[in-house]
Amino acid sequence: MPKGKLFLIPNVLADNTAHWVISPQVQDVIAHTKIFLVENPRSARRYISSLKLGVNLEEVHMETLDKGTPPESINRLMQPLMNGADIGVISEAGCPGIADPGALAVAYAHSKDIQVVPISGPSSMFLALMGSGFSGQSFAFHGYLPIDKKERAAALKKLESESLREHRAQIFMETPFRNNQMLEEVLATLSGNTKLCIAKNLTAADEFIQTKTIADWKKFPIDLHKIPTVFILQSF
Repeated sequence: MPKGKLFLIPNVLADNTAHWVISPQVQDVIAHTKIFLVENPRSARRYISSLKLGVNLEEVHMETLDKGTPPESINRLMQPLMNGADIGVISEAGCPGIADPGALAVAYAHSKDIQVVPISGPSSMFLALMGSGFSGQSFAFHGYLPIDKKERAAALKKLESESLREHRAQIFMETPFRNNQMLEEVLATLSGNTKLCIAKNLTAADEFIQTKTIADWKKFPIDLHKIPTVFILQSF
Protein backbone atom coordinates (compact mmCIF):
# COMPACT_ATOMS: atom_id res chain seq x y z
CA MET A 1 0.00 0.00 0.00
CA PRO A 2 1.42 3.43 -0.94
CA LYS A 3 2.00 5.82 1.95
CA GLY A 4 0.14 9.09 2.31
CA LYS A 5 1.67 12.54 1.98
CA LEU A 6 2.36 15.04 4.75
CA PHE A 7 1.15 18.50 3.67
CA LEU A 8 2.46 21.57 5.51
CA ILE A 9 -0.41 24.03 5.23
CA PRO A 10 0.08 27.76 5.92
CA ASN A 11 -2.39 29.74 7.97
CA VAL A 12 -3.17 33.45 7.98
CA LEU A 13 -1.22 35.92 10.13
CA ALA A 14 -4.09 38.39 10.46
CA ASP A 15 -7.86 37.99 10.48
CA ASN A 16 -9.84 38.44 7.26
CA THR A 17 -6.79 38.14 4.99
CA ALA A 18 -7.25 34.62 3.60
CA HIS A 19 -8.64 35.92 0.29
CA TRP A 20 -5.30 37.52 -0.61
CA VAL A 21 -2.62 35.52 1.24
CA ILE A 22 -3.90 31.92 0.96
CA SER A 23 -3.27 30.33 -2.43
CA PRO A 24 -5.59 28.08 -4.47
CA GLN A 25 -3.14 25.22 -3.78
CA VAL A 26 -3.73 25.56 -0.04
CA GLN A 27 -7.47 25.57 -0.55
CA ASP A 28 -7.34 22.51 -2.81
CA VAL A 29 -5.25 20.52 -0.32
CA ILE A 30 -7.54 21.42 2.59
CA ALA A 31 -10.62 20.51 0.57
CA HIS A 32 -9.25 17.02 -0.13
CA THR A 33 -7.68 16.22 3.24
CA LYS A 34 -9.61 14.57 6.07
CA ILE A 35 -6.92 14.29 8.78
CA PHE A 36 -5.08 17.25 10.31
CA LEU A 37 -2.49 17.81 13.01
CA VAL A 38 -3.11 21.25 14.52
CA GLU A 39 -2.01 23.39 17.45
CA ASN A 40 -5.58 24.27 18.39
CA PRO A 41 -8.52 22.28 16.93
CA ARG A 42 -11.05 25.04 17.59
CA SER A 43 -9.14 27.77 15.74
CA ALA A 44 -8.12 25.33 12.98
CA ARG A 45 -11.78 24.51 12.34
CA ARG A 46 -12.57 28.21 12.31
CA TYR A 47 -9.79 28.77 9.76
CA ILE A 48 -11.01 25.97 7.48
CA SER A 49 -14.58 27.24 7.77
CA SER A 50 -13.48 30.78 6.84
CA LEU A 51 -12.17 29.52 3.49
CA LYS A 52 -15.72 28.54 2.47
CA LEU A 53 -14.62 25.38 0.66
CA GLY A 54 -17.74 23.37 1.45
CA VAL A 55 -15.79 21.11 3.82
CA ASN A 56 -18.00 19.15 6.20
CA LEU A 57 -16.12 19.61 9.46
CA GLU A 58 -17.96 16.66 11.01
CA GLU A 59 -16.05 14.44 8.57
CA VAL A 60 -12.68 15.99 9.44
CA HIS A 61 -10.49 14.38 12.09
CA MET A 62 -8.09 16.59 14.04
CA GLU A 63 -5.36 15.71 16.51
CA THR A 64 -3.39 18.21 18.58
CA LEU A 65 0.29 18.72 17.79
CA ASP A 66 1.68 21.52 19.93
CA LYS A 67 4.74 22.34 22.05
CA GLY A 68 3.42 20.04 24.77
CA THR A 69 3.10 16.98 22.53
CA PRO A 70 5.57 14.31 23.72
CA PRO A 71 7.83 12.91 20.96
CA GLU A 72 6.65 9.39 21.77
CA SER A 73 3.14 10.36 20.59
CA ILE A 74 4.28 11.16 17.06
CA ASN A 75 4.21 7.53 15.93
CA ARG A 76 0.50 7.26 16.79
CA LEU A 77 -0.37 10.64 15.27
CA MET A 78 1.36 9.77 12.01
CA GLN A 79 -0.02 6.23 11.66
CA PRO A 80 -2.65 7.23 9.05
CA LEU A 81 0.20 8.09 6.67
CA MET A 82 1.50 4.54 6.91
CA ASN A 83 -2.00 3.35 5.99
CA GLY A 84 -2.11 5.50 2.85
CA ALA A 85 -4.04 8.56 4.11
CA ASP A 86 -2.76 12.10 3.67
CA ILE A 87 -2.26 14.37 6.71
CA GLY A 88 -2.22 18.16 6.78
CA VAL A 89 -0.32 20.13 9.43
CA ILE A 90 -1.78 23.55 10.29
CA SER A 91 -0.08 26.05 12.59
CA GLU A 92 -1.86 28.72 14.60
CA ALA A 93 -0.34 31.34 12.30
CA GLY A 94 2.06 31.36 9.37
CA CYS A 95 3.92 28.35 8.05
CA PRO A 96 4.24 24.98 9.83
CA GLY A 97 7.73 23.98 10.90
CA ILE A 98 9.06 27.53 11.35
CA ALA A 99 9.16 28.33 15.08
CA ASP A 100 6.47 25.69 15.29
CA PRO A 101 6.01 22.12 16.59
CA GLY A 102 5.16 20.91 13.08
CA ALA A 103 8.85 20.08 12.70
CA LEU A 104 8.28 16.96 14.82
CA ALA A 105 5.90 15.57 12.23
CA VAL A 106 8.24 16.43 9.38
CA ALA A 107 11.22 14.73 11.04
CA TYR A 108 9.14 11.58 11.54
CA ALA A 109 7.97 11.62 7.93
CA HIS A 110 11.54 11.76 6.64
CA SER A 111 12.54 8.87 8.90
CA LYS A 112 9.78 6.76 7.30
CA ASP A 113 10.38 7.86 3.68
CA ILE A 114 7.05 9.70 3.61
CA GLN A 115 6.74 12.52 1.09
CA VAL A 116 6.66 15.98 2.69
CA VAL A 117 4.88 18.72 0.73
CA PRO A 118 5.54 22.26 2.06
CA ILE A 119 3.11 24.81 0.62
CA SER A 120 4.07 28.45 0.35
CA GLY A 121 2.22 31.02 2.41
CA PRO A 122 2.74 33.96 4.77
CA SER A 123 5.65 33.68 7.21
CA SER A 124 6.05 36.58 9.62
CA MET A 125 9.82 36.22 9.98
CA PHE A 126 10.46 36.13 6.22
CA LEU A 127 8.03 38.96 5.45
CA ALA A 128 9.69 41.07 8.15
CA LEU A 129 13.17 40.31 6.77
CA MET A 130 12.06 41.14 3.24
CA GLY A 131 10.73 44.50 4.39
CA SER A 132 13.58 45.38 6.75
CA GLY A 133 16.22 46.51 4.29
CA PHE A 134 18.72 44.14 5.91
CA SER A 135 20.65 41.61 3.86
CA GLY A 136 18.96 38.27 3.42
CA GLN A 137 22.34 36.61 2.81
CA SER A 138 23.05 36.10 6.52
CA PHE A 139 20.38 36.02 9.22
CA ALA A 140 19.36 34.01 12.28
CA PHE A 141 15.97 33.46 13.86
CA HIS A 142 16.04 33.18 17.66
CA GLY A 143 12.35 32.86 18.48
CA TYR A 144 11.58 34.09 22.00
CA LEU A 145 14.28 35.62 24.19
CA PRO A 146 14.50 34.95 27.96
CA ILE A 147 11.74 36.43 30.11
CA ASP A 148 14.07 37.32 32.99
CA LYS A 149 15.09 40.96 32.54
CA LYS A 150 18.78 40.43 33.30
CA GLU A 151 19.02 37.37 31.07
CA ARG A 152 17.15 39.15 28.30
CA ALA A 153 19.51 42.13 28.39
CA ALA A 154 22.47 39.76 28.16
CA ALA A 155 20.84 37.94 25.23
CA LEU A 156 20.24 41.23 23.40
CA LYS A 157 23.85 42.33 23.85
CA LYS A 158 25.00 38.94 22.58
CA LEU A 159 22.80 39.23 19.48
CA GLU A 160 24.12 42.73 18.85
CA SER A 161 27.77 41.67 19.11
CA GLU A 162 27.18 38.63 16.89
CA SER A 163 25.43 40.81 14.33
CA LEU A 164 28.39 43.19 14.21
CA ARG A 165 30.94 40.39 14.04
CA GLU A 166 29.13 38.19 11.52
CA HIS A 167 27.26 40.92 9.56
CA ARG A 168 24.09 39.00 10.44
CA ALA A 169 20.49 40.16 10.88
CA GLN A 170 19.06 38.84 14.16
CA ILE A 171 15.34 38.04 14.19
CA PHE A 172 13.32 37.53 17.37
CA MET A 173 9.83 37.94 18.74
CA GLU A 174 7.81 38.21 21.93
CA THR A 175 4.41 37.25 23.27
CA PRO A 176 2.18 40.13 22.05
CA PHE A 177 1.14 41.33 25.51
CA ARG A 178 4.84 41.81 26.42
CA ASN A 179 5.87 43.60 23.23
CA ASN A 180 6.05 47.05 24.79
CA GLN A 181 8.30 45.78 27.59
CA MET A 182 10.50 44.10 24.99
CA LEU A 183 10.83 47.31 23.03
CA GLU A 184 11.69 49.26 26.17
CA GLU A 185 14.48 46.82 26.99
CA VAL A 186 15.77 46.82 23.42
CA LEU A 187 16.01 50.62 23.42
CA ALA A 188 17.65 50.66 26.85
CA THR A 189 20.18 47.93 26.04
CA LEU A 190 21.42 48.34 22.48
CA SER A 191 23.79 50.87 20.99
CA GLY A 192 22.23 54.00 19.47
CA ASN A 193 23.78 53.16 16.08
CA THR A 194 22.34 49.66 15.90
CA LYS A 195 19.42 49.41 13.51
CA LEU A 196 16.09 47.87 14.52
CA CYS A 197 13.24 46.83 12.26
CA ILE A 198 9.79 46.62 13.83
CA ALA A 199 7.23 44.71 11.76
CA LYS A 200 3.74 44.52 13.24
CA ASN A 201 0.39 43.16 12.04
CA LEU A 202 1.98 41.75 8.91
CA THR A 203 -0.43 41.26 5.97
CA ALA A 204 -3.18 43.18 7.79
CA ALA A 205 -4.69 46.42 6.49
CA ASP A 206 -2.73 48.37 9.14
CA GLU A 207 0.55 46.53 8.54
CA PHE A 208 3.57 48.50 9.76
CA ILE A 209 7.23 47.89 8.87
CA GLN A 210 9.90 50.46 9.74
CA THR A 211 13.67 50.31 10.21
CA LYS A 212 15.43 52.99 12.25
CA THR A 213 18.46 53.30 14.47
CA ILE A 214 17.94 52.72 18.18
CA ALA A 215 18.59 56.44 18.70
CA ASP A 216 15.80 57.34 16.27
CA TRP A 217 13.34 54.82 17.74
CA LYS A 218 13.76 56.54 21.11
CA LYS A 219 12.19 59.63 19.51
CA PHE A 220 9.38 57.67 17.85
CA PRO A 221 6.62 56.50 20.23
CA ILE A 222 4.92 53.31 19.11
CA ASP A 223 2.41 51.02 20.81
CA LEU A 224 2.90 47.29 20.22
CA HIS A 225 0.69 45.99 23.02
CA LYS A 226 -1.11 42.78 22.01
CA ILE A 227 -0.09 43.27 18.36
CA PRO A 228 1.80 40.39 16.65
CA THR A 229 5.27 41.82 16.06
CA VAL A 230 8.64 40.69 14.70
CA PHE A 231 11.85 42.45 15.72
CA ILE A 232 15.05 42.40 13.67
CA LEU A 233 18.31 44.03 14.74
CA GLN A 234 21.47 44.55 12.79
CA SER A 235 24.64 46.23 13.98
CA PHE A 236 27.02 47.82 11.48
